[in-house]
Amino acid sequence: MLRITDLKLPLDHPESALRGAILEQLAIPESDLIGFTVFKRSYDARKKTAIILIYTIDVELKNESEALARLNKQPNICATPDTSYKFVAHAHDSKFKRPIVIGFGPCGLFAALLLAEMGYRPIVLERGKTVRERTKDTWGLWRKRELHPESNVQFGEGGAGTFSDGKLYSQIKDPKHYGRKVITEFVKAGAPEEILYVSKPHIGTFRLVKMIEEMRHNIEALGGEIRFEQKVTDIDIKNGEVCGVRVNDGEYIESNHVVLAIGHSARDTFQMLYDKGVYIEAKPFSIGFRIEHPQSVIDKARFGPNAGNEILGAADYKLVHHAKNGRSVYSFCMCPGGTVVAATSEPGRVVTNGMSQYSRNERNANSAIVVGISPEDYPGNPLAGIDLQRKLEERAYKMGGENYNAPGQLIGDFIKGIKSTELGNVTPSYKPGVTLCNLADALPDFAINAIREAIPEFDKKIKGFAMNDGILTGIETRTSSPIRIKRTDDGLQSLNTKGLYPAGEGAGYAGGILSAGVDGIKIAEAVALSINADS
Repeated sequence: MLRITDLKLPLDHPESALRGAILEQLAIPESDLIGFTVFKRSYDARKKTAIILIYTIDVELKNESEALARLNKQPNICATPDTSYKFVAHAHDSKFKRPIVIGFGPCGLFAALLLAEMGYRPIVLERGKTVRERTKDTWGLWRKRELHPESNVQFGEGGAGTFSDGKLYSQIKDPKHYGRKVITEFVKAGAPEEILYVSKPHIGTFRLVKMIEEMRHNIEALGGEIRFEQKVTDIDIKNGEVCGVRVNDGEYIESNHVVLAIGHSARDTFQMLYDKGVYIEAKPFSIGFRIEHPQSVIDKARFGPNAGNEILGAADYKLVHHAKNGRSVYSFCMCPGGTVVAATSEPGRVVTNGMSQYSRNERNANSAIVVGISPEDYPGNPLAGIDLQRKLEERAYKMGGENYNAPGQLIGDFIKGIKSTELGNVTPSYKPGVTLCNLADALPDFAINAIREAIPEFDKKIKGFAMNDGILTGIETRTSSPIRIKRTDDGLQSLNTKGLYPAGEGAGYAGGILSAGVDGIKIAEAVALSINADS
């Protein structure tokens, strides 16, 4: 097949116009066109009154080689690359010790799936509950202020990504098209087929629940084993090599290949690994607030008269500001038509995150507005960033009233530096509730000053961003892992612990569902090749 990139048509073009544009681009008669598929569709909304759709099209032609030779000087036409996934190994026999995957978020899910597909029958140990039980427990915090430390937004089947917007786009380099494997598997599990071609695919929480269950059943059918409420309390390391793991009920499981897909909030596991001498280093992360506006304000600012168009959907944004004090402020995990959610995993702490459903039809848009910080801001041992997170989360808990309410403030009051006393036209979506206060006390001064400076600057790009009645809710501390469990470039094993495979967001090698899934695939390949080399 041939691929045409950068094929542009007006937002309101008729369906037939796409076929006509293909014929014109290739300069061929209609009889030569066998068929075509849309590989990608994005949009250019810089001119709000004339938004353009941009297509990448895979075309099947008669005499394709002849057409490619004739068109080879056109930079937007090439042979369609092969994006199908190819397994790097298969289990030779059943004599090996089964690999263990710790954690069943996006990274652990794909590590387990690939290992199962290659015949290695992985054992998955997930400290939380199944996704449906976990959903009930999570709603327990949101509705009844009851926190389950092992079953919440952070822990349980599907990982933190389950309670999010379900975004499936990333800026990672992906020369082997692993991302395509991730998205294809999601579609097979029940995701809408449009995620195969829209430029910013998303799934939403409710759909993710069913998909994750389907993928779990697939892993089990292939010989994998998923054990819930199995928290790894110790990793057995002898002479710098992994020998097995011990779980919370005392069981010891032998294995020479252990995948660490534990997510960014497994703080007790980080401590255990550090105490065992596994090499860990501190890394930068970000802190800030969730900001909420009416979704209609964002739609109008981004799309103008085309706001509400079905193809465009609910508008998002991506913003960055370099403050005068040298700090970078940026939007993160923007959730169009979504809600701000309680995301703590530890008693006596408040953490926020964003979530939306596939429809993205809630009243408010929300995003994290965060400030980058680095280990220089939290000197000490490699786990010092965790100590800072906990300190800030405890402060937010107290500011909220010590009942899992989150501290909040109107945007206008925040910029002025005065306490908010009553809500305006924007109702905060965070459950169980918001306690109005002065958020200046929630973060270090450098972060507050940088965010105060950034919001009016963001208003220049998104009109209405600095609206007085918009809501800031605190705090956002878990944008990414505060540590990196370093691994080798070739075998992807811990620098000083053979057979231990740090993976995904918790180990500092991913950020989001897609990149975590891609890393899980890479790790599964490394484990499979190592098992075959040892056998």
